[in-house]
Amino acid sequence: MGHRDDDSLPLLVLTTVATREQALALGREMVERRLAACAQISAIDSVYRWKGAVEQEAEFRLLLKTRACIYARLEAALRERHPYELPAIHAIATARADAAYAEWVRDSCDG
Repeated sequence: MGHRDDDSLPLLVLTTVATREQALALGREMVERRLAACAQISAIDSVYRWKGAVEQEAEFRLLLKTRACIYARLEAALRERHPYELPAIHAIATARADAAYAEWVRDSCDG
């Protein structure tokens, strides 16, 4: 079992965008560039405060599975391509993962 910066376990990186097309384009590019092994997209409803007002919008969540050692490169690539003025880009460490799956993530990403 690893600790927070253990590169043997997948790192889950999340962001949100306005349309399914934006999510698919971002996800596909990150996988093609080997910055992520996998991209999953889900439709969500978001409620948030922006510029003093409470907003409610339909969005799409993009979940990317990657390696801790390439997070900075993935974050920079997402920021460069992201359509939002202030994108939510954050990572969640995996506490445990199936060993074969974790190996697939490692092998599918650069680093």
